[in-house]
Amino acid sequence: MADFKPMSERLVVFARYPVPGQAKTRLIPALGADGAACLYQQLAEQTVRQCRLLQAGYPVALQIQYAGGDEDKMRAWLGPELDYRAQKETGHLGDRMHHAFQTAFQEGVSAVVVIGTDCPELDAPLLEQAFNALQQQDLVLGPAVDGGYYLIGLRQDVPQLFQDIAWSTSQVLAQTINRARQLGLAIALLPQLRDMDTPADLAFWQPVTNLTRKTG
Repeated sequence: MADFKPMSERLVVFARYPVPGQAKTRLIPALGADGAACLYQQLAEQTVRQCRLLQAGYPVALQIQYAGGDEDKMRAWLGPELDYRAQKETGHLGDRMHHAFQTAFQEGVSAVVVIGTDCPELDAPLLEQAFNALQQQDLVLGPAVDGGYYLIGLRQDVPQLFQDIAWSTSQVLAQTINRARQLGLAIALLPQLRDMDTPADLAFWQPVTNLTRKTG
């Protein structure tokens, strides 16, 4: 197993091993189980490419926190040299994200950004912008068109940001910002981008035209 030296800043990517029927389930009616998993695989690989581009010019540790599959499968898919950890197995998305932040800060990291793999427009310059924002702000958020967020970054553990939030709804971003303001946190907002979650989003993802619906 690789020995990863601690760095002062960490980028955490939440990823899922692309098993048909378990990845991008809301897109299965439009693409079929295999097509939805294929799209998810493309999105995840695009995200990791941008993370590697960030690392080429910015000193940040990259960590993949995965669900589904196992570490060997993740290494075979996304590369053997990356740092892999299984996501927290219990709780909602907020619990899993908070665990990622809490663990990083306990390990001495000074700034952490957590992203998913659903936003094809999220690129290396935007990721660097997020880390730069954390040099002066307490919290950075990347607003998503659907009312959630595609990125969250912190420079200290703030568990309240992940408690009593209506996850997977259009209220996530607004509730998180309101909570941050109640806590007196300085907030930076990135440009609004679109996640690929529903059939209506597919028109914004060019390679999807290569995916064929699976009917059998």
